[in-house]
Amino acid sequence: MSEIHNTYGVYQGKTVTLNAQLTCPHCGHRQTDLMPTDACVYFYECSQCRAILKPLPGHCCVYCSYGTVACPPIQAGTTCCS
Repeated sequence: MSEIHNTYGVYQGKTVTLNAQLTCPHCGHRQTDLMPTDACVYFYECSQCRAILKPLPGHCCVYCSYGTVACPPIQAGTTCCS
């Protein structure tokens, strides 16, 4: 398994991790992506099986559902996509 090298940034004055490793619940494929700070990601296509991932009930985005860290707004203690 490859090591994740975190990228940090500032979101609303707080330091947050900007990258997350997403794991596809259908095939188990893992991919590390840079999370946007200016938009929510409601849909994500797995690069291996092409399944379209959507947030789980109660989650604001795919990173909060399938990522190793929550999205930047949630990390900063604010609400996502509002």
